Amino acid sequence: MVPPVQVSPLIKTARWSALLIGLIYGKQRYDYLKPIAAEERRIEEEEKKLREEQERIYKQLSEANSDTILK
Repeated sequence: MVPPVQVSPLIKTARWSALLIGLIYGKQRYDYLKPIAAEERRIEEEEKKLREEQERIYKQLSEANSDTILK
């Protein structure tokens, strides 16, 4: 079996630094994007309610028109 390779302390430090910088960057990016995503979800919910209301009205009108034609 081959003995483990000794990794340079400089490489170890660089790896850990990159990991920690990535964690910090990710947290900042998440905090920046979270309110934007919440606002987008709120707008989508409002648009969905309006779309459902319009579909309901369209359905009622089409049912009313179809009833008058058949009678």
